[in-house]
Amino acid sequence: MAQESVQQQFNDQFVDVLSRLESKQLFQTNWDIAAFAVFFIFIGMVLLLVLLVLIRCCCCCCCDEQPRRHKVGHDNLAMEP
Repeated sequence: MAQESVQQQFNDQFVDVLSRLESKQLFQTNWDIAAFAVFFIFIGMVLLLVLLVLIRCCCCCCCDEQPRRHKVGHDNLAMEP
């Protein structure tokens, strides 16, 4: 019974999407526009982060030849337990 309900809901949503595509009115309410904007921003941020990771991996591999900085100063032994 539950399986038929899920299939019917999926079928209803599929028919709704097809009718929106046929009428060329994808965004019927303000909520549709807001949901699309949030989804678009999320996908954009994921792509931006992937791009930054690729830039970091590709550009910093050739820049690793510089010596690493050494620690300057003294340890505060009074802060240790």
